[in-house]
Amino acid sequence: MIQKIKSHLLTLSVALTLAVPALAPAVAHAADPNIKDNLCSGANLDLTQSNKDCTKKASVSDFQNTLATIINVISIIVGVVAVIMIIYGGFKYITSGGKQESVTSAKNTILYGLIGLIIVALAQLIVKFVLNQATTATG
Repeated sequence: MIQKIKSHLLTLSVALTLAVPALAPAVAHAADPNIKDNLCSGANLDLTQSNKDCTKKASVSDFQNTLATIINVISIIVGVVAVIMIIYGGFKYITSGGKQESVTSAKNTILYGLIGLIIVALAQLIVKFVLNQATTATG
């Protein structure tokens, strides 16, 4: 019983250790709302430069930006969960002790985690394609 509790605590600590750095870029991006303006000013260091000088194709509507942000956040969360499930399945596989039921359960956990990662990647591709098509059709 104590060994099982230790195993669960170890799994939880590893999962949290891996999840925190994965979420840091999203937090850093949300912390600076003027990042686009800063990137547009570039190496000139002229921070008085307006956004009009930033040469980029027609801007996407606020709705499409919001939708893309929401989809990206959901994809990050699902991707992190899928990676955690793969790691958890690996620990289950290592600690199965050769029991057939435990090995099968661990393999299924790893398989479902991989399927989740594939679905997230394909969803990102589909969403980017649809948003690009909608943007070029209206712009």
